[in-house]
This record gives sequence, C-alpha cells and structure tokens, in this order.
Amino acid sequence: MERLNHNLAAKPASERLGYLAFVLTACVFAVFFVMPIVWSFANSFKPSAAALADPAALFSKAFSLENYRRLEHVGAGWYVYASNSVLIAAGTVILTVLVSVPAGYGFSKFRFPGQSLLFVLIMATMMIPFQSILTPLFLILKAFHLQNSLLGLVLIYVTFQLPFSVFMMRNAFDAVPKALIEAARIDGASQATILRRIMLPIALPGVATVAMFAFLNSWNEFLAALIFLSDQNKFTLPIMLVNVSSGIYGIIDWGALQAGISVTMVPCILLFLLLQRYYVRGLTAGAVK
Repeated sequence: MERLNHNLAAKPASERLGYLAFVLTACVFAVFFVMPIVWSFANSFKPSAAALADPAALFSKAFSLENYRRLEHVGAGWYVYASNSVLIAAGTVILTVLVSVPAGYGFSKFRFPGQSLLFVLIMATMMIPFQSILTPLFLILKAFHLQNSLLGLVLIYVTFQLPFSVFMMRNAFDAVPKALIEAARIDGASQATILRRIMLPIALPGVATVAMFAFLNSWNEFLAALIFLSDQNKFTLPIMLVNVSSGIYGIIDWGALQAGISVTMVPCILLFLLLQRYYVRGLTAGAVK
C-alpha cells in the first residue's frame, strides 16, 4: 500500500485521477461479476423455506446444510453425477492435450505439402454448429457401440475441442525460437526429446490454457450429455441441476438448486485461480514473434 501511494504521489494529477477512475471502474465491474457467485453460495446455506420464500435475499437469519443433504436424494445422488463429470472432464483434458500438443508442434515447426490447407480445414470445423450434427454423431456412436457411454461422450468433447487447442498450441510453439531446436539437434536430441524436454516446458502456459478450456467446456456442457446418455447413473452435474425441482406443480427448489450450482462452480473457480497466470500468458503466446 505504501508503495502504491508513493507511485501515485510521483505521478501528475491528471494521471492520478485517471488511475483512480480505472481502479473504481474495475471495482464496480468486479462486484458486478462476483455478486451472482456470492448470491448462489449464500442461498445454498439458507433453510429450504427461507430460500423458497425470498430467493432474491442475500442472507437469512438461519444457517443450514439442508440443501446439500437434499442433493443426495436427487436421482442417483450428487456424488455419482460429480464422479461422472470428473471422469469425463479428466478424459477430455488428457486426450485433448495428448493430441493437440504434437499437432500444434507439427504445424509450427515442420513444413509439408498441404499444410496450410489442412490447418484451414481444421479451423473451419469451429464454424460448424454443434446442434446441426447431433443426428450424425448419434448414429456414429451407435455404430461403434459407444452410445450411452462416458467414453463416447469424451470423444465427442475432444473432437470439438481439438481445433481451438491445435490453434493455441501452434501459437505457443511459434513463440519458441528455432535456435533452441537447432542447438538440440546438433547435440543429437531426437524429435521426441526436443518436444518433451525443451518445447513443452517453454510452452507450458499454452498447455495449461488448452487443459483449462477443455476442462471447463466438458465440465459445463449440457446438451450432448443429455442426448447421448440415457442411463441415469451416467448423468453429469449439469443434468442434475435440471432435475433439482420438486413440490406441487413443479416448483423449483431454489435452495437445492443453488447448492448444486455451488458444487458445480467450486472446481471451476479453483482451477481458474490455480492456472490464472498460465492462462493469461497462454492466450498471448505467439502474439509477438
């Protein structure tokens, strides 16, 4: 704080006012984006009656874990859905990284016939709406006996995550000087050694960014899980949130719903906080060469 005050004092008055205006604006936006998260967590600890009577209120006089206990009786139980989401997200992250890293390295450091055309075709798949090919995807999974399978859902997620991931990894490897690769080749290092021991440590922010996007997209995805899974014991957390409604005329159980949202949000928030510095560096990798 003293250092901040010293830096402000050393600046002209116009710059100080501009900096303070920037800080105030950032604080307002921060509160604006954080309040829904705070509201969800606060409502998840309300008694069921209080959450239903006034869901807009931030706090109540009583503290209760009733909503989280009620999640255990939603379908197969929230822990079953959470374990399915973890397996799907972990499989998506691992396969996406295993495929996108060597693919990005190849597009960045090698030259071969049709390279530009192939890369454009891979990027063009990002423009295909997922909803428009649900029927072909369903038929393909059925033909390979992967319908109603967590593995089949992982393959679907990896397929749609790969174009962006390959693009990110190519940019990350583009930022690595070729002189490092040439020096390693002179020392007799193989391509696998160069990729594993030289390129990957330098391009780690890009790998972390790819992993985080793959995790978030697979963790929060709803439509594919709803369509391709029919066994209740294989459902994921987003599908569980849809089923958190009970009572007369299908009244939404706001307390249990906010508890489910909180359970779903916690891994995403923790992952983002852990990988934040890599995430920012990964997005800008390859921007300046």
